[in-house]
Amino acid sequence: MKNFDRKIVLEDGSEYYGYGFGANVDKVCEIVFNTSMVGYQEIVSDPSYTYQMVVMTYPLIGNYGITDDDFESRKINIGGLIVREYNDNPSNFRYTNTLSELLEENGVPGIYGLDTRKLTRSIRDIGSRKVFITSSSMSKEEALQILKNTEIPKDAVSKVSCKKKWYSRTTHAKYNIVAIDCGIKLNIVRSLNKRFGNVIVVPYNSTPEEIMALKPDGVFISNGPGDPEDVVETIETIKNLIGKVPIFGICLGHQIISLAYGAKTYKLKFGHRGGNHPVKNLETGKIEITSQNHSYAVDNDSLENTMLEATHINILDNTIEGVECKKDDIFSVQYHPESCPGPQDSSYLFDKFFEIIERRKRQNA
Repeated sequence: MKNFDRKIVLEDGSEYYGYGFGANVDKVCEIVFNTSMVGYQEIVSDPSYTYQMVVMTYPLIGNYGITDDDFESRKINIGGLIVREYNDNPSNFRYTNTLSELLEENGVPGIYGLDTRKLTRSIRDIGSRKVFITSSSMSKEEALQILKNTEIPKDAVSKVSCKKKWYSRTTHAKYNIVAIDCGIKLNIVRSLNKRFGNVIVVPYNSTPEEIMALKPDGVFISNGPGDPEDVVETIETIKNLIGKVPIFGICLGHQIISLAYGAKTYKLKFGHRGGNHPVKNLETGKIEITSQNHSYAVDNDSLENTMLEATHINILDNTIEGVECKKDDIFSVQYHPESCPGPQDSSYLFDKFFEIIERRKRQNA
């Protein structure tokens, strides 16, 4: 058995030893876990994981490699990856790179061979916190000092958002959707293309005037990383767009809409991440199995003083999973109806957005 060459150190002083893959770099991140059984490529390429090191609870990672068609973003911003068993010999006719090669190319460290079950329980019990990945030879005292002196940056959305608008057009387009990019996943763009036609993706700090100049039939607010209260530019933009155009938000977009209406958000102990979260639709009574990835939630009590109504609730912890203002043609969900791979229970929400835009068009005709 070869000697451990890498380790992670947590703020409480606990250490986990393993073997490195990906980039051989030291890094401080926030540690979180994801319960998905598949989809590690989508996870490492999801901008929402910026500055986070992800523990995969499924034990075998890397076995189908990396394929060119399955990226959620072409820029890899995840902080790091922690797995029980890493497979560097993929069995998949579509694969073009190994997971380790992708991480190495993008400066992302990985570690395997440690007890991910114990580590996940630690995150559940104590909560998400800072983690430092480094050489196994570094002393605990030195590692803890680096952890203490390193802050997680607050510029996550500005880091991952596009710097100028870009277009995703289709033939025979029916509507134009402006998507505010707070860290948008490519499958969201594909889902919008499929139903509406043309999508114009704009930076997170685009002004209301810039957005309305594009003559949108609807505005979409994307997922993204970090604390929603840090994204003040997007919150102000949405405040000024309320009532002018139908708006749909997902994940961070859900939190931004809630903040724009005067609700409050708070940080969860360890967040929701994975493709197996049950959510109740309060209008139909149906339970949807959803894919989620977020650290923050909308405060239930704070909705009472807004024009928003809760539409979905998390069965596990009673957190709000969806809100709506029918008067303003605005709604949002905390989870990912476009999840790929993942449950497809909630894809109807894109159809709902389409129907709202259709109705609005008829009324204004």
